[in-house]
Amino acid sequence: MDYTNTLTDQAVLKELGKRIAQYRINANLTQKTLANEAGISKRTLERLETGHSIQLSGLIRVLRSLELLNNLSALVPDAGPRPMDLLKMKGEKRRRASSTRKTDDSVEPWTWVDPS
Repeated sequence: MDYTNTLTDQAVLKELGKRIAQYRINANLTQKTLANEAGISKRTLERLETGHSIQLSGLIRVLRSLELLNNLSALVPDAGPRPMDLLKMKGEKRRRASSTRKTDDSVEPWTWVDPS
């Protein structure tokens, strides 16, 4: 499955659950065994495998038990600075985001009018 922005959250959760269930089956683990190894309830694992929402910590525990935790770096890759940003910031690390200002050219800029 190709993960695109057109997929619903539910579709992504279902696909993720199917993949985790397949890894569990390939490892010859029952739901009860994997849940115990991960330190979560069997019901939580069932919910995950059927595409329902669970806590992120539960997902991390399951991935760790299936030895898939190292794949999280592909999920959210390291966001290194862009080359132009490095030049502008002279090697310093960016500390916060800034909002973009929208200008409306059709509106006259505000000026002070002296009432006298």
